[in-house]
Amino acid sequence: MTLEPNSIPTGRRRTARARGSRGFTVTEVIVVVGITGALLAMVSRGLVTASAMARSTACRANLRQLHLAAEAYLATQGGYPAAVLYRMEDGAVRTTSWDFDHRADGTIDKGPIWTYLDDQDRVFQCPDFRGASNFGDDPTTGYNYNTTYVGAEGRFPTLDSNGRLLEGWDHCRRGVPAAAHRRPATTALFGDGGWISGANKFMRAPSNAVEIDLGLVHGGTQAFRHASCSNLVCLDGHVECCDTACEGVHEARGLLETITDFPRNGFLSDDDSSYDPR
Repeated sequence: MTLEPNSIPTGRRRTARARGSRGFTVTEVIVVVGITGALLAMVSRGLVTASAMARSTACRANLRQLHLAAEAYLATQGGYPAAVLYRMEDGAVRTTSWDFDHRADGTIDKGPIWTYLDDQDRVFQCPDFRGASNFGDDPTTGYNYNTTYVGAEGRFPTLDSNGRLLEGWDHCRRGVPAAAHRRPATTALFGDGGWISGANKFMRAPSNAVEIDLGLVHGGTQAFRHASCSNLVCLDGHVECCDTACEGVHEARGLLETITDFPRNGFLSDDDSSYDPR
């Protein structure tokens, strides 16, 4: 008997359609989900990496701006700005750091570097640092300044033997004069500051030949926060990345752990070669 095309038994036609519209198996679904997850993870990692690179680029731009401001100060004042100075004001101490001026009444004004930044105080904020300032009420923070060898460091006001008040530039340890700088391409001027409690603004050299306070020195280290890299700008204006945190010539393990938080933070070199411009 010959069957016409439309005379195929109903049961057989239903079976044929079922086979043609078969859904995904459990194994296929698992494979698709796995591939999709892997692709999403790759895209996510790429976005995170791109974002980190953008923040590091912004950090380097900030450091270049800080260098330009320091050079403008040098050109007009005849020397680099002090890292910190102390003066008496209305019976209280006024603290002028390289970035911000903390008046005796608690208000904040422009420090010497800020004065040459066209009011762009955002330049003082490292985009990869999240945290409050460790120094007064600074609104932005993240960078430190070569205090050991470049910037002068003030002492608290006092009276001399004749009763004269010693304060400001008259009562400070001076940095190395600009005329004596012989290694501008290898001397750090500003950089990512960091210690165990966050950021710091005073960069210290590891030998302790100037401060004579090893604890203070270990609180003035650099932060390796840009993918284990610490950005810095040298005296000649070029910006570079240091990717090796150094322990310092003294290798003071106890201080590295309790003050520095090594290796998240550390020195730029084991000796003072990255800090001393002579």
